[in-house]
Amino acid sequence: MNLPSSTLLAQSILAGIFTGALYGLLGLGLSLSWGLLRQINLAHFALAFLGAYLTYQFASYGGVDPMLTLLMIVPLFFVLGVAVHWVLARFKVTPFNSLLITFGLTIIIEALLQWIWTADYRRLDSSYAEHRYRIGELFLPLPELITLGLSVAISVAIWLALKRSDLGKALRAAAEDAPIAAAFGINQRALALMLSGLNASLAGIAGVCIALSFTLAPSQIYTWIGVVFAAVMLGGLGRPMGPLIAGCIIGVSEAVTMAVASPSWAPLVSFSLLILVLLVRPGRA
Repeated sequence: MNLPSSTLLAQSILAGIFTGALYGLLGLGLSLSWGLLRQINLAHFALAFLGAYLTYQFASYGGVDPMLTLLMIVPLFFVLGVAVHWVLARFKVTPFNSLLITFGLTIIIEALLQWIWTADYRRLDSSYAEHRYRIGELFLPLPELITLGLSVAISVAIWLALKRSDLGKALRAAAEDAPIAAAFGINQRALALMLSGLNASLAGIAGVCIALSFTLAPSQIYTWIGVVFAAVMLGGLGRPMGPLIAGCIIGVSEAVTMAVASPSWAPLVSFSLLILVLLVRPGRA
């Protein structure tokens, strides 16, 4: 095993932080849904890729700036998130059954993506991909910087909202004890619908970031599930900053593993970290 140069190692760590920021952004909505709504929403990943394909379509064929697609994707996905939660709440779906139902919804969305865009690989060509900044011998691609900036800004904003605002306190109270919260006048149903819409919107934002940096294929939906689940569990359910921090740890660990050893070892990192944490601190999540 040959040790990499300091420059390659530093670039690998930087790339791991960028990848981890995307893990955190993908895991944020899932963490809030699981921790505050008691719904394990696997459709979150399918919505992210739906957002990525919509960004690709609007930008490639409509001439819309990829970042401006957020003006269409965020409100559209908010409505989709509200609709999905309304159905789950209407039929009083349990957390385990929500996992099964949203997995079925994921398969439906994957089939829809293949029907519209086929199973061929798609790549968004944008002006963002041409820009990269240099600090010494390190390169910072603009798409990855955008992903990192959005992930940090959104995570901090939601953390502050949950901790400082009356709305955030109401959400936490409803998640802790819904009957007592209702007795104090908190409209748990309205808050849950709003939070579900927000979570779906976060998936759409993550989709835009995926479109900026990655080649798209419908089957790739499932390649992200394991590592993002690990980031959510390591970061703690319902904790806005948790997935971002855990995602960066996983991303850096994977990147360093690929630089030092072999890329084939990288997928083992996230689950090894997850198993270790769950064994040492089984009540972590």
